[in-house]
Amino acid sequence: MGREAQDISGKVLDINMIQKILPHRYPFLLIDRILEVNEKRVVGIKNVTINEPFFQGHFPGHPIMPGVLILEAMAQVGGCGALNAEENLGKLAYFLGINNAKFRKPVVPGDTLRIEVDILKKKLSILQVRAVAKVNDIVVTEADMMFAFVTPGEAK
Repeated sequence: MGREAQDISGKVLDINMIQKILPHRYPFLLIDRILEVNEKRVVGIKNVTINEPFFQGHFPGHPIMPGVLILEAMAQVGGCGALNAEENLGKLAYFLGINNAKFRKPVVPGDTLRIEVDILKKKLSILQVRAVAKVNDIVVTEADMMFAFVTPGEAK
C-alpha cells in the first residue's frame, strides 16, 4: 500500500484520513468520522441516512439498518486504530469471530451511531475487542469481536 503509520492518537479523523487507513469504499465504507483513537480505544461515528443502498430492500416502507452492517461499522471503527499500526500497514482485517452480539434497538434513518471499541487483547496478528454502538447514549448493539491481520494474497 506504500504508506507509513501516522501518529493518529488523540486526533479526530475525517473521511479522507479514514480512507487512507481502511481499504473499504462505497458502498461498504460504513463510518464517517473517528472522534477518539489511542492504543486502548477507538470511538467513531456513522451517520445513518435514507440514501444508504441497503434501505431499498431492508425494509421497503420500514427502513432498518441491518444488524450485520452495524457489526461491520463497529469493526471498521476498530480497524481505524488497528490497521494504522506499523505491523498492520497494508494488511486486511478478517473476522475470526463475533460473540455475545446483541441487538437491543433498531437503527433507522436519521440516527447517528456512536461506536465505542475497546481493545481487550493483541497477540501476534490477532486482535480482540469489545464494541458498543449507541444512539442518543442508548446501547443499540454490542459484541465481542476477534480479527486476524493478513497480507492480501497470502490468506486463502
